[in-house]
Amino acid sequence: MQDITELEKRITAALERIGKGVDRLAVQPRPAAAAPAAAPQTDGNLRAQLEEEKSLTAQLQARLRAASAREAKGDLQEKLDRLTQELDVKGLELQRMRRVNASLREQLEALRTAAAAGVTEPGLINKAMATELEAMRATRLTEIAEMDEILAALEPHLTEAGNA
Repeated sequence: MQDITELEKRITAALERIGKGVDRLAVQPRPAAAAPAAAPQTDGNLRAQLEEEKSLTAQLQARLRAASAREAKGDLQEKLDRLTQELDVKGLELQRMRRVNASLREQLEALRTAAAAGVTEPGLINKAMATELEAMRATRLTEIAEMDEILAALEPHLTEAGNA
């Protein structure tokens, strides 16, 4: 970012020098006898300097555009990496939720079958409770991941407010 600021300062200084040179040309009175001999050399020097400054300005503007593009690309890559990581976490949590829900359905079906037969099996009840507890843990971890996302999104704003 400081490269961009430095380039902007250099471009501004170059443009100011060009403006002063043009102003000097407009203000300088030409003596009648010396005008034909001295003016072409001065004009030639000023034109060469003007061309040099234009060239330098064009180079600095190109470097400024390149630096801005690199910075924007870096910001986008950082954002893409963060979003990819969040998506990976979400995918893992979703797989866990699916696995736990399938197990919970199986345990509940076994309990229904036992209840229909009039049999009470403590082992089935324990398995169903353990599976339900695992489902609650998976839900909690999903909620924690969502809160982490919210905090990550708010952190730059909180840091900015703290610095203000």
